[in-house]
Amino acid sequence: MQQRRVIDQVHTNRVLLNGQLATPKWWLPTVTLLGLFVVVGWVLIGFMLNKGLGVTGLNRPVFWGVMIVTFVFWVGISHAGIMISAILRLTQAEWRRPVTRTAELLTVCSLLTALLFPAMQDGRVWRDYWMMPMDWARGVWPNPRSPLIWDPFAIGTYLTGATLFLYVALLPDLGNLRDRTKGVMHVFYSVLALGWRGNPRQWKLQTVGGILLSALMLPIFVSVHSVVSWDFAVTPGVEGWHSTIFAPYFVIGAVHSGVSAVVTVMALMRWLWKWDDFIRPEHFDALARLLIVVATGWLGFTFLELIFAVYSQEGQEVALREMQIFTWPWNAWFIVFLLTGYFIPVGMWLFKSVRNNIALMFWTSILVNVGMWLERYFIVVGGLSRKTPLVNSWATYRPSAYEWAIMAWSFAWVSFLLLLFARFFPLVPLFEQKESQTFSAEIKIGRARVPAVLREQE
Repeated sequence: MQQRRVIDQVHTNRVLLNGQLATPKWWLPTVTLLGLFVVVGWVLIGFMLNKGLGVTGLNRPVFWGVMIVTFVFWVGISHAGIMISAILRLTQAEWRRPVTRTAELLTVCSLLTALLFPAMQDGRVWRDYWMMPMDWARGVWPNPRSPLIWDPFAIGTYLTGATLFLYVALLPDLGNLRDRTKGVMHVFYSVLALGWRGNPRQWKLQTVGGILLSALMLPIFVSVHSVVSWDFAVTPGVEGWHSTIFAPYFVIGAVHSGVSAVVTVMALMRWLWKWDDFIRPEHFDALARLLIVVATGWLGFTFLELIFAVYSQEGQEVALREMQIFTWPWNAWFIVFLLTGYFIPVGMWLFKSVRNNIALMFWTSILVNVGMWLERYFIVVGGLSRKTPLVNSWATYRPSAYEWAIMAWSFAWVSFLLLLFARFFPLVPLFEQKESQTFSAEIKIGRARVPAVLREQE
């Protein structure tokens, strides 16, 4: 794991700031293309809001479809930031350094995207006054006991904390950019840097602030996707939803998909910006080892959900699992879901040659998120799709082109935000890289000299 390269500060500044002090040739065409997709997506969303949800494939009893599936998916992706930045920062894992900002940025962009989907699912967004309590005493909606009311507050708190987390870690690099730019950009970075000069007192406050935010964000990290899971778990009328394991099941699934998304973005960063000296195979090796543990825990919860349904011996629950596992086309999607979500990627990650192969890590991480999207589809749509005797209006749900287009728009939107951020702010923390070089050392064990990390003694 410890395969450091000696890199001086001049090289670090020149390479890691090559996206801010100069515009890469590929950046403008890529952002323009993504911007066109984003504009088309916003037009489609506006048309849908004008005409109503009838343009989608939603019907009774499937009243939540691809949009809610994608909402849960993006909330899951957002868990990468806290898992990598907060937990690994507190445990002082050295390999976290080039990964942290990407994870934090992915958290913010994912949450900004996820918040839009419940509003679109409501249809009449101008009537979303119901999210604020009006008259509890008379029983007027909203119901404060409903997790549908908790969602905007939980996600809003998470977004606020994640943005502060990202900004505090960005301050030293903003000061670096301020000192290297002129004109309008100098003023821009000067305002954002908040007078950062890099003196000992500022470094101490920045370090303490990062640690405190890491500790404060951990409960939110667990609670946000738990609240999202309760959107389903506290609805006992829908088969497959009223499960006591949904909160930890959703959280560990979110970590699985989020860390995999970070692997995808890191591979693209290394390829696009030529950061071979900073994002190295050992970082992918460490992330793959983490993913093996997380994915195995997630698979355990997946089978627990199936076992609980059979153990309960409730006819509706058993019938739902029979539909998902033995009925076409659900059974084909179930096999694809298991293969892409666990067996193919984890089976490959067991080999070090795969963990150190960045191209294979890129494609296996994409496979994971294909499987994790299908998992959310099984939970949301599968629970609503089976015909029951008490449903007086029933039709087969087929996602419309509008829903697929809006889902594709969400990926273009997140990519657009990531590249827009990368044009003005460094994606790899410069101060983290320099600190890593300062703390690196070699110690002699027997006849061999091995890399080590210096730690200040109390």
